[in-house]
Amino acid sequence: MNKSIYGGATLAAAVTAIATLSAAQAAEKLIVYCSPQAEYCEIVATEFEKATGLKVSMIRKSTGESYAQIRAERKNPKGDIWWGGTGDPHLQAAEEGLTLPYVSPVRGELQDWALRPAKLSGDRTVGIYAGALGFGYNTELLAKKGMPEPKCWKDLLKPVYKGEIQMANPNSSGTAYTALATIIQLFGEEGGFDYMKKLHKNINQYTKSGSAGIKAAGRGENTIGITFLADAVNIAAKGFPIKAVSPCEGTGYEVGGMSIIKGARNMANAKKFYDWALTAEAMELGAKVKQFETPANKNAKVPPEAPKLEDIKLIDYDFKKYGSKAERTRLLAKWDKEVKSLPR
Repeated sequence: MNKSIYGGATLAAAVTAIATLSAAQAAEKLIVYCSPQAEYCEIVATEFEKATGLKVSMIRKSTGESYAQIRAERKNPKGDIWWGGTGDPHLQAAEEGLTLPYVSPVRGELQDWALRPAKLSGDRTVGIYAGALGFGYNTELLAKKGMPEPKCWKDLLKPVYKGEIQMANPNSSGTAYTALATIIQLFGEEGGFDYMKKLHKNINQYTKSGSAGIKAAGRGENTIGITFLADAVNIAAKGFPIKAVSPCEGTGYEVGGMSIIKGARNMANAKKFYDWALTAEAMELGAKVKQFETPANKNAKVPPEAPKLEDIKLIDYDFKKYGSKAERTRLLAKWDKEVKSLPR
């Protein structure tokens, strides 16, 4: 009997020790779903670990994929915080109650445009950077094929570009959804979908990631990629023959978002990351890996290579409408039915 009591006590102590160890390990970790470029995710994780001593597990997926994962895990969340990616899916996640309200003490250092998503979402998301939409092309391929220089959205519909353009699928890519919403806001819904149907004839591939098309153009595998201008500038800065184009009709833009996932297992660490990520020092990390978005913190240095938003003809992008679950779901279903299904 004494042995039985002793064995039970030992087992209980072991269970307690394991639980204590697990709690301690949880306190020292953070799981981040990251939607910008992989190198940007990596430097952010590395520098946050240096600054705090916390261990970061960074999971990189496109914006649409990250949103879909958070939605699929809503009953048993695996991630703690969602960092980066276009703001529309962050707003949709907020509307669905997938993320939590949080007001950072660093909030007062942010640009007004970075606070707009917070106001629309009841503080469930906040802006961390901004960037204009456009496209880029391979100058060497364009010259070799004797093609005219595209300067406007409507130029991309010319038959000469048949099979020469890549854009992402708006179901998986925040970049491509921003493109779809931008075209609709520029030309109206009927005109916008008519544009997308005509553009479809010139598309050689719908990629999963928003930057894949411009990367392919940089490698000479493709001529034109519809992308955020900062991504086109990024590829050019790496030495590839890419020219970024801000379309003549005007264009939409993104406000990259950050949101704490509801049910996060490492909530205290998620808030530490949130506060740190809003600092000027954290926002200046992008330039070190040639990411040239405009940072949200007023005190952060804007990379000289960053496309100047004040020089770009930006539309009054309706984040409330196009970030809503109903509108995004409707437009994606319509795009699948009326555009993606068409032969090329």
